[in-house]
Amino acid sequence: MTSVLGISAFYHDSAASIIIDGKIIAAAQEERFTRLKHDSSYPKNAVNFVLSYANLTLSDVDSVVFFEKPFLKFERLLETYVAFAPKGFSQFTKAMPTWLKDKLFQKNQLIKYLKAHDKNFIDENKLFFSEHHLSHAASAFYPSPFNEAIVLTSDGVGEWATTTVAIGNGKDLEIKKEIHFPHSLGLLYSAFTYYTGFKVNSGEYKLMGLAPYGEPRYYQKIKDNLIDIKKDGSFKLDQSYFDYATGLRMTNSKFNSLFGQKQRDSKSERLTQFHMDIAASIQQLTEEIMIKMAKSLREEYQIKNLCMAGGVALNCVANGKILDEKIFENIWVQPAAGDAGGSLGASLAYWHLHLNKNREVNINDSMKGSYLGQEFDDKTVSEKLNEIGAKFEILEESEIYDKTTDSLINGGAVGWFQGRMEFGPRALGARSILGDPRSENMQKNLNLKVKYRESFRPFAPSILEEDKEEWFDIYTSSPYMLMVAGVHNSKIIQMSKEEKKLFGIDKLNIKRSNIPAVTHVDYSARIQTVSKKKNSKYYNLISKFKEKTGCPVLINTSFNIRGEPIVNTPEEAFNCFMGTELDTLVIGNCFLNKKDQDPSLKKDYKYKFELD
Repeated sequence: MTSVLGISAFYHDSAASIIIDGKIIAAAQEERFTRLKHDSSYPKNAVNFVLSYANLTLSDVDSVVFFEKPFLKFERLLETYVAFAPKGFSQFTKAMPTWLKDKLFQKNQLIKYLKAHDKNFIDENKLFFSEHHLSHAASAFYPSPFNEAIVLTSDGVGEWATTTVAIGNGKDLEIKKEIHFPHSLGLLYSAFTYYTGFKVNSGEYKLMGLAPYGEPRYYQKIKDNLIDIKKDGSFKLDQSYFDYATGLRMTNSKFNSLFGQKQRDSKSERLTQFHMDIAASIQQLTEEIMIKMAKSLREEYQIKNLCMAGGVALNCVANGKILDEKIFENIWVQPAAGDAGGSLGASLAYWHLHLNKNREVNINDSMKGSYLGQEFDDKTVSEKLNEIGAKFEILEESEIYDKTTDSLINGGAVGWFQGRMEFGPRALGARSILGDPRSENMQKNLNLKVKYRESFRPFAPSILEEDKEEWFDIYTSSPYMLMVAGVHNSKIIQMSKEEKKLFGIDKLNIKRSNIPAVTHVDYSARIQTVSKKKNSKYYNLISKFKEKTGCPVLINTSFNIRGEPIVNTPEEAFNCFMGTELDTLVIGNCFLNKKDQDPSLKKDYKYKFELD
């Protein structure tokens, strides 16, 4: 038995993963334990969890692999400051002490952290370093259901690379092409995230969610001034508009002048039509680049399968456009596409490439539905709830489905906590808040009364796998909620002439389908297909809802409020339940009604977490 521990840390979304004999056993993000969104610190708790789940001590582990090479990153920083001199000198003097003290000697730091887990861990030769984009590529290819695939990874920046193309075949994986810093599609998208007043490395999905409310009026301006796009989708950015290479800001005054407004201050300025149009413009450009790359790669390599990872692969609208264009026969996106997934990719790359181990391809993929985190049995849940003072019933499984669907049909918002926690940014029916998608008010109510976030933010539909083509324009499975597709024409409600004249956020409250709570203003939806094999409890719940309503769809959003990491433990689930206007909480076979709870247990939750 050979075990490999993978670690990603020190930028954002720190995580740990463990594989045994090439099989994925457990993976988790540090934020779920520390309750700090996108926690970048050494993932002490996540490492402890994956070791415990695998029933190993650190000394038992054969190899530990870090997801990138700190020295190469330092080299890139150094060369960037030289290239941009004297502009970057002040930032250089601020950054160097930190690098020289901590990051350049990260191996020593990592050894120190590792020894804190287990004083018997003394073999420093067990520690290895992968490369950032190789870790991403490995996380996308090795768990995928393909023996051969093109692997496209795109993010902000790793060591030097910002976009890479690799070819995976069996156990082999080789990077063929790279685009290097400072030319980065991820950083370009983040620059617009910053400009519209959202937080870089966490607010990009808000920008994507805002885009359908705008018109791409600035698309040509971006294309003419900021970026030079080649026929194959490769690109160069005009650095005179950006400060991310040498400063603490993403954009500068030249960028502001180009668009005629300064960066939005999210604390004092509301979102306007201008910001919606900016979002629509950069989203359209991102889609164009991704589609051009995909078409060029298919033509060049003549391989029918595409795998994707890196932060840009979380742009599910762009993924859906690639799918819709039918460039590839099959597309698979790593559910933990960001840096967290790098921990898994690092361990898999080490297993297959360094140890030269063969690969078994699982036709359903080998991510186990991405349910790779912590779980709690009913006895533990009951004990925890009793300790808190919660009032609950313990029901048979069939009763759970019956009572939960009744709550949903009666307009209730349901906290659903079952089995192992998800790995990656999406709740997939293990740590989810659920609602009735047929309700015209549910999107607004969930955003304002449960999630405490912007009203425009969309929700995703979970649909029974076998019903997907009747309700959506999608021909493939989407188990990880990483594909956007149109709502089927038969379910659409056409807008009146007056409604079509509306702009921006005024479009929000128009009923545009039979499932309005999950239908975006452009008649699309971010779809999760649910199969009995990957999540039988969630499948059975949706089946019961379908039996009672004829609708095989539920609203699925992550079990948290804005700024809070997804809940991990029964106590955190109960706190969120008591701190929001959730009506029902179901943890395992424990069923809780809000009206039964002691009012003194109510939490002041709305401002508990920093805005994301």
